[in-house]
Amino acid sequence: MTISSFFIRASRAFHDHPVGPKLLLLATVSGGGVVAYAESQSDVSSPPIDSNQNEVKKKRVVVLGTGWAGTSFLKHVDASHYDVQLVSPRNYFAFTPLLPSITCGTVEARSIVEPVRNMIKKRNGEIKYYEAECVKIDAANKNVHLRANTDNPLIGTPEFSLEYDYLVVAMGAQVNTFDTPGVKENCHFLKEVEDAQKIRRSVIDCFETAVLPGLSEEEQRRNLHFVIVGGGPTGVEFAAELHDYFQEDLVKLYPMVKDLVKITLIQSGDHILNMFDERISNFAETKFQRDGIDVQTGCRVVSVSDKEIKVKVKSKGEVCSVPHGMVVWSTGVGTRPVVRDFMEQVGQANRRVLVTDEWLRVKGCDDVYAIGDCATINQRKIMEDIVAIFAAADKDKSGTLTVAEFRDVVDDIIIRYPQVEHYLQSKHMQDVTDLLKDSKGNDRKEVNIEEFKLALSLVDSQRKSLPATAQVAAQQGTYLSNCFNRRKQCEANPEGPRRFKGSGQHNFLPFRYKHFGQFAPLGGEEAAAELPGDWVSMGHSTQWLWYSVYASKQVSWRTRVLVVSDWTRRFIFGRDSSRI
Repeated sequence: MTISSFFIRASRAFHDHPVGPKLLLLATVSGGGVVAYAESQSDVSSPPIDSNQNEVKKKRVVVLGTGWAGTSFLKHVDASHYDVQLVSPRNYFAFTPLLPSITCGTVEARSIVEPVRNMIKKRNGEIKYYEAECVKIDAANKNVHLRANTDNPLIGTPEFSLEYDYLVVAMGAQVNTFDTPGVKENCHFLKEVEDAQKIRRSVIDCFETAVLPGLSEEEQRRNLHFVIVGGGPTGVEFAAELHDYFQEDLVKLYPMVKDLVKITLIQSGDHILNMFDERISNFAETKFQRDGIDVQTGCRVVSVSDKEIKVKVKSKGEVCSVPHGMVVWSTGVGTRPVVRDFMEQVGQANRRVLVTDEWLRVKGCDDVYAIGDCATINQRKIMEDIVAIFAAADKDKSGTLTVAEFRDVVDDIIIRYPQVEHYLQSKHMQDVTDLLKDSKGNDRKEVNIEEFKLALSLVDSQRKSLPATAQVAAQQGTYLSNCFNRRKQCEANPEGPRRFKGSGQHNFLPFRYKHFGQFAPLGGEEAAAELPGDWVSMGHSTQWLWYSVYASKQVSWRTRVLVVSDWTRRFIFGRDSSRI
C-alpha cells in the first residue's frame, strides 16, 4: 500500500467515526517515516456538550425579506453574536436594476439571481433560512406568523410562527395601482423576476398573434401597440429596451409587420425622468422622439381594459381611448397588506407608509426595525426641540445665546437634524453661525429665545424623504448591521449626538444616506448619468460606464460572469426570441 492511499483511507476513517478515537498523523517526507498518535475520547469520562447551549444565550434576530435591504443586512451582520433567522418566500436575491433587460432577452433571468443559501453559507456564524411568507406580525407578543411557500404537499400544517428579540422588516413594497379600474387584471408589472419573464413571453405573443392569417390591419396595429404607464427610470428603460429589441432583432423575424409597431410612454407629469437633472430629462425626451417612441406627458390613466386604455389629458380635460396589445404599469410602490396590518398595531394606521426614526427603529415599537422600500424615515423637526436646544446651549442660564455658546452645540445639531446642512447649502451660507445674523445680514453677539426660533424657523422646509431605490435600501441594511455588530460597545460608550431632551448621548449616529448617482439607459447604446458633484454625463461613453458599474455591483462572481457573458452573447448573436 502506498503512502498516499494510506492517508486517503485514514482520512475516511477519521471522518466516518467522529466520536471515536482521534488519530493524528505526522509524515516526514524526506525520511519516509510516519508517526501516529491516538487520543481516545470516552463518553463516560466526558459529559455530553449541549450544542444549543451558546445559541440559547443569543438574542434572536428575525429578518423578513431577501431584497436589497435584507441581503445587505445579512452580508454584514456578525451572525456569531446573534441567532439570525431569515424568512422570505423568495429563496434568492435579484439584481432588480437589470429587470428591464430580462424583458427582452438582453440578460437571462438566472444571470441576475443569487440563491440565498449560497450567500448565508459564507457568513461568520450560522444563519437559518425558511422559505415562507409572513402573514402577520404580532408586535405585542413579539412573534411573526408564517406560511410555507412550497408547492409540495406538507405533512401537517404549513403555518408556523417564530419568536424574536429583534425584528428586521425588509419586505419591500408592492406595485401601486392607485385603485385605477382594470390595472390588476389587464396590466403587466415590472417588480419581480417573474414579472419580467411574463413580459418577455407577452411581447413575443403580440408579434405571433399579429402575423396570424385573417387579421385586419387595425387588429394588427392594436396587437403591436405597446403602452408603458410611468415615466420613471423603470418605465423609460423598458421602453428603450423594447425599442432596441424590435429594431435590432424582431424586425428581421417579422418584416411583414415592421411598419405597424408602436411604443407609447404615458407620464402624468410634465416630463419623463423628472427626478433627474433637467438636462437628462430633455435629452431623453429628444432621443425618444428621434427613435419614434411616442411620449405623452400630462396624461392620467383613467381605466384599463383588455383591448384599450382610457387616458385623461390634463391640459384639455378630455378622455380618449387608446387601443393596445400590452400595457406595462410602472408608476411607483405601495404598502403590502401585512405591513399595513402591522402599522395599525403600532398606531400608524393614518400613514401611507411605515415610519421609522433616524435609527431605523419603527416608531411605537423599539425592538422592530424597518429598512428598504417598506418604510420611510420621519426626520424629526428642529422646531420640536428648539426650546430644549436653546436651554442646552445657554450654559450660563442668562436667557440669551452667544455665538460661542451656539458653536458648542452646533455639531450635535447638524448630526441630529441634517436639514440644517441642507438649508445652509440652499441659502449659500458659509458658516452655520450665519443663521444668527439679523434680517439685514449683520452679525449679532447674542440672541434671545424668540430670535433663535425665528433664525431656525425655515430650516425644517429642507427635510427630505429618501427615494425608494436599491441604493437607499442597501445603505440602510449596511448601517443597521453595523449598529447590531457594535451594540454592546456603543451602549457602554455612546457615539451619537447629545440628547437635547434628556441627558447623555444617543448610542449610535443616525442613518445618513450618501448619494452615489443614478443611471438611465436610453437605448441605442446610449445612457444618461447623474453623478455626485452636479456632474451630468450623456451618450455612448455613459453606456459603457453603465456596463462597468452594473457588472461590478453584482452580488457574486458567478452572477458577474453570467451577466457579462449575456451582454457578449447579445452583441454577437442578438437576443433570443424563443417563447420559453
